Amino acid sequence: MYAVIETGGKQLRVEVGQIIYVEKLEVEEGDVVDFDKVLVYANRTTKVGTPYIKGASVKAKVEKQGKAKKIVIFKYKPKKGATHRKQGHRQPYTKLVIESIEA
Repeated sequence: MYAVIETGGKQLRVEVGQIIYVEKLEVEEGDVVDFDKVLVYANRTTKVGTPYIKGASVKAKVEKQGKAKKIVIFKYKPKKGATHRKQGHRQPYTKLVIESIEA
């Protein structure tokens, strides 16, 4: 059994017990998040929404809030000796464990 959900502008294929990382959600650790934007649900038969399936939901437990590894952005203009810029970024995320899929 699996479902395709939409969160943070992305679509994710999830199964019960799976650990996923999504864009940061404003929830506390230990809370249960309910995703109602279910695009596809498949068990023995497959249901496809237009665009979402009415009454379907996916419940996930928040395991932790965190930040990803730092990426370095280095911009420069070639052949111009003094023009360069170094910048770093850490993307915040929410770690979830899928508990149930209901349709």
